[in-house]
Amino acid sequence: MIVKVLGKTALAIVASFIGVGIGMGAAQAGEPIERSGNVYHQAVCSREIEPGEARCFAHIRVDAHGNPFIGNPDSRTGTPSGYSPSSLWSAYFGGTQTPLTLGGTVVAIVDAYGYANAASDLAVYRAQYGLGPCSTGCFKQVNQTGVSGNYPRYNAGWAQEQALDLDMVSAMCPKCSIILVEAKSASFSDLNAAVAEAAVLGAKVISNSYGGADSASTNYDVAEPAYKNAAKAGVAVTASAGDSGYGAQFPATSEYTIAVGGTSLTTTSNGGWSNIVWSGTGSGCSSLIAQPSWQSYTSNPNMYSTYNGTKCPNRVETDISAVADPATRVAVYGPSGSGTRSAWLVFGGTSVASPLIGGMIGTKGGVSPGTIGPEHIWTNAPTGLNDVTGGPTNGTCVSFCSAQVGYDAPSGNGTPSGTAAF
Repeated sequence: MIVKVLGKTALAIVASFIGVGIGMGAAQAGEPIERSGNVYHQAVCSREIEPGEARCFAHIRVDAHGNPFIGNPDSRTGTPSGYSPSSLWSAYFGGTQTPLTLGGTVVAIVDAYGYANAASDLAVYRAQYGLGPCSTGCFKQVNQTGVSGNYPRYNAGWAQEQALDLDMVSAMCPKCSIILVEAKSASFSDLNAAVAEAAVLGAKVISNSYGGADSASTNYDVAEPAYKNAAKAGVAVTASAGDSGYGAQFPATSEYTIAVGGTSLTTTSNGGWSNIVWSGTGSGCSSLIAQPSWQSYTSNPNMYSTYNGTKCPNRVETDISAVADPATRVAVYGPSGSGTRSAWLVFGGTSVASPLIGGMIGTKGGVSPGTIGPEHIWTNAPTGLNDVTGGPTNGTCVSFCSAQVGYDAPSGNGTPSGTAAF
């Protein structure tokens, strides 16, 4: 499925007719309308960020004019539009495990800005799918210093990101305890503080659905220690690979994070599931971070001649992948983008994939001891993984932009089948 961008000029023309208000949430105003198959979608966070800042990677389904698609429960089936937890269980646990019967652990979600309706919106999602109520012991919301209350100011796009993250962790690990840690801004210095606080609060998994340029402008040398310290302490740290196609994104390029790419997830004629590369997923060769010893050229020959005709000398993104295509989307209950009202919405982006993988790791109680999260996946691949071998390219490079048999950068080592890979 090819992602097509309608462009800011076309969007401006549309906006001049419909205005920016109830129809178009402030989070999406000014962002191009994109298309995947027959589905329109928009990034909820602006791509125009300052040096040292991150943007979230959630994409909301919209119509051709940028109005959010409201996926209210169907009158016949009672289910909202988009994949439900049971569909995701079938796709990624293979029908052999049901997360409702699995143990859970503490999963932290790190995002920027405030989201006052986090607990109430999450309760609606969990009730819809029979995941059980999330009482005080199940959900905790804090600012970057670990205090409940005195939350950061509201930002519609980041609040939608938080709703997506909360619902995906709940979907994959209903028994997990969730801590939502809200950084006071989208700067890496504040996000770094939130990641460090998540580890202090006892999280065994930390999901990050945001990123910035893989360059010195991210202040990665200041930000990376939080991911490093958490991973070294045995915490599994996931990070979305990006939503703009080929091009490395930090913190997914950190050797201490599990870089999660995106796929298109569809059912097969025999009732199974099929994954191909989503053309919007990020992938690439870090310009900053040295190649970890566990990311071996010897065991992964596809990494040889795929980066501008030579070996990538540094960290390669990604490690693993899951659904992200807005055309094969997930159901979320969260901010509609119009004031503080909430609604059933439909989302894609690698912001789906990172908390989904984080939730799966949560059902296992965290990453297996002795290695950091990405190292464990690479060491054990292809165990517990389904190889992604098809789909569109996500850029103009060679195999760093396309699926292949074995490892490839857009889909990593594959999609999970149960939790053995973790």
